[in-house]
Amino acid sequence: MGLRPGRCYSSTKDRPYTRKAHRVQRKDYIGAVPGLKTRQFNMGNGAKEFDTIVNLIAETGKHGIQIRDNAIESARLAVNRSLIENIGKDDFFLKVRIFPHHMLRENKQAQGAGADRVSSGMSHSFGKTIGRAARIKNGQILFSALVSKENIEKAKTALLSASSRVSCEVTTKVSKDVTSIGTKPIKTRDMRKTEEAEEAGKEGEEAKKPDAKGRKDAKATGKAGDKKDDKKPDAKTANAKKK
Repeated sequence: MGLRPGRCYSSTKDRPYTRKAHRVQRKDYIGAVPGLKTRQFNMGNGAKEFDTIVNLIAETGKHGIQIRDNAIESARLAVNRSLIENIGKDDFFLKVRIFPHHMLRENKQAQGAGADRVSSGMSHSFGKTIGRAARIKNGQILFSALVSKENIEKAKTALLSASSRVSCEVTTKVSKDVTSIGTKPIKTRDMRKTEEAEEAGKEGEEAKKPDAKGRKDAKATGKAGDKKDDKKPDAKTANAKKK
């Protein structure tokens, strides 16, 4: 059986279920948490400084909507591919601003003729986990992209390419508040620190180079002077011997 349409899981009428008990095992109604299909949440060049942020905002109405993790992954791939092709992999930073905490449950369905009694029992049974989803409110940010001023329109086009992957209307908003994207990955922060340290080391080496040359020149002249001084007494002694 193939993947069911997203509209089957987009409703938020049921309460969200995020519980996975680790300490109190008797309250752990879920045997195993399904794997996360969204593979990456930070893409692009996190070490570079940008001056503009472009946000992709969801317009869901007052009831909100659910977006499954496979839809988030599909939208992420589309946006990231468009940014790389139109801007370049080193000239943007993309961040997924939502996380699929909610666990989707479904009752086992009987397949084939003569299997009507498989689903008999409680009419509202707990069900089995089949995936994850993110609960989205109206006006919530789905994706954020940091770009330069000249790449704003390209970033808008790339973010709007995710509209066919999610089951709600989306719009873009441009801002100069780049700090609103939140924290960046530790790896990119460490890369920036190492780059700054390397630049500081290079500047220190360049500042020390004239002193080193001066010392070398001084040593060279000193050695030359010593050699001349050493030769002078030899010449005098030679003249004295001739006389």
